[in-house]
Amino acid sequence: MRPAKGSLELVCPAGTPAALDAAVAAGADTVYCGFNDETNARNFPGLNFSRVELGESIARAHARGCNVLVAINTFPRAGNVGLWHSAIADAEAAGADAVILADIGLLAHAREKHPDLRLHLSVQAAAANPDAIQFYVKQFDVERVVLPRVVTVEEIAAIHREIACETEVFVFGGLCVMAEGRCLLSSYATGKSPNMHGACSPAGAISYTEEGPNFVSRLGDFTINRVKKGEPAAYPTLCKGRFMIDGKASHVFEDPASLDASQLLPGLKAAGVKALKIEGRQRSRAYADAVVKAFRAAVDSLDRGLEIRAGALAALTEGGATTGGAYRKTWR
Repeated sequence: MRPAKGSLELVCPAGTPAALDAAVAAGADTVYCGFNDETNARNFPGLNFSRVELGESIARAHARGCNVLVAINTFPRAGNVGLWHSAIADAEAAGADAVILADIGLLAHAREKHPDLRLHLSVQAAAANPDAIQFYVKQFDVERVVLPRVVTVEEIAAIHREIACETEVFVFGGLCVMAEGRCLLSSYATGKSPNMHGACSPAGAISYTEEGPNFVSRLGDFTINRVKKGEPAAYPTLCKGRFMIDGKASHVFEDPASLDASQLLPGLKAAGVKALKIEGRQRSRAYADAVVKAFRAAVDSLDRGLEIRAGALAALTEGGATTGGAYRKTWR
């Protein structure tokens, strides 16, 4: 892995080669991406990389001193593991700096068949305590774990006192109400598993209709939202839908808001965090450019002892709102 430009490594999303180039140009230390198949958790039409695109993109990123990680973080289905094994081999052949895995069988396969390949543990593995993390470190030589978005800054510091690997934490983007890797809402509605087919709320299950003065979005047979024509309407997922309770429509599971931990960077650094992850491989090249520049400036300000600008990304948040998420939770 090439060294980070600052004290914290900035790990940025890329859903296309153009987004990868934008993230690199904006100051990313590392970019993560996936193949255009079921082996990664953002398997949407028109998104992700072919084998040729990945190899060419890695070469361009490396030429500018940027690392590239390949997410192979879905769970193979019985009798069809070959697709996932090929993805690991192809990522290594393309020059990936590490693969991001969640499945224990894939981790064992990668360690045995690709001994020189660096392994990161995906957030999809939901390893949120020292014992779980150390299991992956000891069994598979995992060198970094992406922590689930359910731990506080104090808990991250406690984890670091007992583990022998790097940690990477989310600092911006969409949130899930479930511990990663354990959500079945989309599976229930569509019959497709985000954890095995790679797409939460797959596009093929979504419909939009105009009904009188309203614009209605549905996922499978479920009405997710009903807004007046012209009002903003988010991508329809069950967890962020509006449902009628006692005659009132409200966000029952989760209000639309984006995680923004930019003001928590000093605490995360002090807790021992190595890398900062930005969510959003399904977002645009413009999103990658804006978010990476903002967090590049935040890390640089932190290293210079300057104040980190607050609210710099308000225009790119879900619902126009931000949250500190579980980093500041008062609940268990």
